[in-house]
Amino acid sequence: MMFAWYGHLKFKDAALWIVIPASWAVAFFEYCFQVPANRIGNKYLSVAELKTMQETITLLVFLVFSALYLKEEIKWNHIAGFALMILAVFVVFKKW
Repeated sequence: MMFAWYGHLKFKDAALWIVIPASWAVAFFEYCFQVPANRIGNKYLSVAELKTMQETITLLVFLVFSALYLKEEIKWNHIAGFALMILAVFVVFKKW
C-alpha cells in the first residue's frame, strides 16, 4: 500500500486521472495477499493483534520508504513517535 498511497508523490507532474487507476492497480495486488493472510492469521491471533502487527510493519516499511524512495529526512520526533507506537504493540500483545 505504500506505493499505492505515496509512490505517486514522486511524480507530481503526472495527471491525477492517471495516478488514481495506477494506485488502485498496485493496491489490488496487495489485497490479494492481505485478505488470505488475515484469514489464516486469525486462526492464531485476535483481530486487534493482527491489526497491530499490520500497522507496525507498515510504519517500519514507511520509515524506509520515505527515506529511500521519497528522500524525506527522518527526524528525531519521528523516531520518538514510532518508539511510542512500539510500546503500544507491547501493551496489545502482553498477556495481562
